[in-house]
Amino acid sequence: MLNNGPYLLGIDYGTESCRVAIFDLAGRPLTFAATPYKTTHPRPGWAEQDPEEWWKALQASCHRAIAAAGISPAAIAGISYDATTLTMVAMDERGNELRPAIMWMDVRATEQAARAENSESVARLYNGAGASPATAEWYPFKAAWLREHEPETYRKAAHLVDAPDWVTFKLTGEWTTNINSAAIRMYYNRDKGGWPEDFYQTIGCGDVFDKIPERVLDLGTPVGTLATIPAQLLGLRPGIPVAQGLADAWAGQIGLGVLSAGSMALITGSSHVLTGQADTEIHGEGFFGAYPDGVMPGQYTVEASQVSTGSVLKWFKDNFVADYTAAAEKIGLNPYDVLNEQSRNIRPGSDGLIINEYFQGNRTPYTDSKARGIIWGLSLMHTPAHFYHAIQESVCYGMAHNLRAMKAAGFEVDRMVACGGAMKGRDWMQMHADVAGVPIALTEVGDAVVLGTCMVAAVGAGLFKDLPEAAAQMVHEIDFIEPDQERHEEYQYYVDKYCDTYPQLRPMIHDMVDHEADKTDDHTDQRRNNVRID
Repeated sequence: MLNNGPYLLGIDYGTESCRVAIFDLAGRPLTFAATPYKTTHPRPGWAEQDPEEWWKALQASCHRAIAAAGISPAAIAGISYDATTLTMVAMDERGNELRPAIMWMDVRATEQAARAENSESVARLYNGAGASPATAEWYPFKAAWLREHEPETYRKAAHLVDAPDWVTFKLTGEWTTNINSAAIRMYYNRDKGGWPEDFYQTIGCGDVFDKIPERVLDLGTPVGTLATIPAQLLGLRPGIPVAQGLADAWAGQIGLGVLSAGSMALITGSSHVLTGQADTEIHGEGFFGAYPDGVMPGQYTVEASQVSTGSVLKWFKDNFVADYTAAAEKIGLNPYDVLNEQSRNIRPGSDGLIINEYFQGNRTPYTDSKARGIIWGLSLMHTPAHFYHAIQESVCYGMAHNLRAMKAAGFEVDRMVACGGAMKGRDWMQMHADVAGVPIALTEVGDAVVLGTCMVAAVGAGLFKDLPEAAAQMVHEIDFIEPDQERHEEYQYYVDKYCDTYPQLRPMIHDMVDHEADKTDDHTDQRRNNVRID
């Protein structure tokens, strides 16, 4: 058993699983372990998870990671964590969860988000300089929804926290609000006085500040130490320093070393996030930010993102190519590798098949929770491989659309650093570069999210003075994908068609979403009244 260390333990609560990784101070991973959990969708646009499953998953992953690493728990010098942001957890005074967590992708609070249009608060700067709608995913709107629709739960909730702050409590017993969630998802703005109480009042939850932990801490700030009972459950020693964690996408930004003005992080997974740093405050239509201190003190973070990216590919794989999946798994192949091979020679534009990936709404540039997916241009020549290829292209088109919005506001991107699930398919990464016309750097550790979490842990444990010093030692670029200029020019026609599609169909889609929502409400009312539904 190795005991030399020091080592860092990072916890990553993603949408589908809890991962635990152990790294050394050179950024080399010793091991990864993941344990899945379920997402339920009680109604269209809703998404929930059980925090008890999160906690059990962490215990399982932690034990497996320590065992696989072959190190003594005593060699762990620091711990930090990330979790999905926009994931709201209601807890009582003792820290017991009162209901399932309302997930980041949940857009039930559409009505509450619409109230932002009535606000003249400085908070509106974060939403496209006040020109863009607020998104139903963000914290205050979910809090207002809970207050109105589940008043008893809201009353009992002594703590109404974002998922990373749930982790803080579970590990240390401390209640804090991380600056990343606060600035990027809760409208907190240090430059302009902190919490925008007037905005929350307009939304309908002006009393929620009694439920938000008062301490707003910068990333990497020591929160406390691993408490005795969590240590026993996780197979670790009590007293390990725990550093203030953050949201998963921005842990990825840190793990990619994007900590200064200029470059852009591309974090891929179930969703896509584009996030970068600026030295000056910048706002514009079609993207979020700029958020002061959200990642680095004294800097501003800009963001654009897509709700459904990898999740749409998974949806297609699970529901429409079961034969590919079964055949691949039978002989030990990854189904995505089979699909990539089947679609490799399909031309840009997928022979005229255009897909919009708005299956769970659009976050940017439209910020429209009622947006839904669109497929057009179908002909009898199109195959399942065309569909798969067109979905991949749709994700790239959405990224390019977001980059266009940022460029229009003066934030020009000449380089990206990428991580996440998309990296596993180099052809798809090349497609990202070709569509955007921007080179993409790849780092040694593809799982940049949990690496970033370990970097935060190292800072909190006093092993590095700050995140840039940690990045200099732990982040190593190993590849650089240049865009194919000819393909880039060819793709612009299809990007234009993609961008033109949704605005033309938006009224029809909104009407359909409202119609289906009314039907769901009617059925729910009938069931409550014990009326038979044929």
